[in-house]
Amino acid sequence: MPFKYVLDVPTDYRRNLAIVWLWLAVLTLLGAGIFSVLLVLARTPMIGELIPFADFFHTALVIHVNLSSLVWILSFASVLWSLNSRSIFPWFARLIFVVVLVGTVIITISPFLGSANALMSNYIPVLDDPLFLVGLVIFWIGIGLQVVFSMSAMFKVGEAISGQGVIRFGLNCAAIGVFIALAAFIWSYITLPVQLNSAVYYELLFWSGGHVLQFTYTLLMMVAWLWLSSSAGISLPLSPRVALFLFGVGLLSIFMTPLIYYAHDVTDVAHRQLFTMLMSFGGSLAIFPLSVALLIALFQKRPDSPVKSSAHTALLTSLLLFGVGGIIGFMIDGNNVKIPAHYHGCIVGVTLALMGLSYQLLPAMGFNKVNFKLSRVQLWLYASGQFLHIVGLVWSGGYGVERKVAGAAQGLDSMERIAGMGLMGLGGLLSAVGGLIFIIIVIGAMITRGDSQAQKLFYSS
Repeated sequence: MPFKYVLDVPTDYRRNLAIVWLWLAVLTLLGAGIFSVLLVLARTPMIGELIPFADFFHTALVIHVNLSSLVWILSFASVLWSLNSRSIFPWFARLIFVVVLVGTVIITISPFLGSANALMSNYIPVLDDPLFLVGLVIFWIGIGLQVVFSMSAMFKVGEAISGQGVIRFGLNCAAIGVFIALAAFIWSYITLPVQLNSAVYYELLFWSGGHVLQFTYTLLMMVAWLWLSSSAGISLPLSPRVALFLFGVGLLSIFMTPLIYYAHDVTDVAHRQLFTMLMSFGGSLAIFPLSVALLIALFQKRPDSPVKSSAHTALLTSLLLFGVGGIIGFMIDGNNVKIPAHYHGCIVGVTLALMGLSYQLLPAMGFNKVNFKLSRVQLWLYASGQFLHIVGLVWSGGYGVERKVAGAAQGLDSMERIAGMGLMGLGGLLSAVGGLIFIIIVIGAMITRGDSQAQKLFYSS
């Protein structure tokens, strides 16, 4: 009998809270999609030159990156952490959501209230402006409270390891990962010299913790992969104990963080190089064996219902995009657009897994009007668009187009460069349409329910 890697959904305030977290995650993705369209237009040949705003590309890029990765993924993680927590201190759990919501709103609207001076630090780019930075700090305070609460309210895995126990352990590992990432940010903040140039300061501030966040996103994706495998009705050739071991292996790289801090100062080149090496080799220790097991299982059984087919598609596209992103990582040979191609592939792999899991969660949370047939189209469209986007970036990177620039600064002085960036633009627009369809499906399912549990959040206990 195959093991079922699925988390039971509670019926009390925790489900209500998870629904509101899902609203925040989806609306955040909508905001990121709007900024992504603006980004694609800013980088597309001939169109980008028509945009009149100064430094429009970099300002939009800061907000897009923060919404599409940081806020979206951690908000969705909070959906799962809410479902995975014991029923304690509901007032505190709701307060945490309000704090994160306030921070997210400030981050999103800050450019429209005058925030500018974009600094393209890796992992968490910033607008070096008080309003944006206040929003970012408030957001991180909320997320910090969320992971501490999640670790305090977590269930015991138990001696008899079950599929649900593995999911709980994976979510606990992800919470630990975010906690250590926050500790890394604080450690860097305390030790960094204040006289550094702003661009260098934020780059060093977020470098180490940003790497830890990538490991955390991978752990969340592994949780989604296991859940989707059960939803797709496939039988994995590994037991819960092996899956539990893989999550433990995934934590190894995260636990190396304090050792690197003790070995080298934050400003030391060796500090940066060790985290880069850790990302290159440590990230594959748990992902590779799980990916192989999933691919074997995926091609052994065809789905026999729209629900299973949606989960099957999400799992397959996530595996493919994450794999492509990983392969491109070994092709990077300079400061060109191959770097965002690698990053996009990996992050889109995570996003596809979470999108697919959203479709499976909605009925479990009481929303039964999910268009699973359309969800397959959405997943393939989003994945295909992102694949074209990535191919265009790799192509252009091979001809020396630099990253984090737009318009004339891209040096589009040859047909090859123009063709590559044009392909990038086409893929970006297709994926934006796919992202919009995801939002329509999820919001459409959530608003068709008359007795929305989200409306009862602050009144039920």
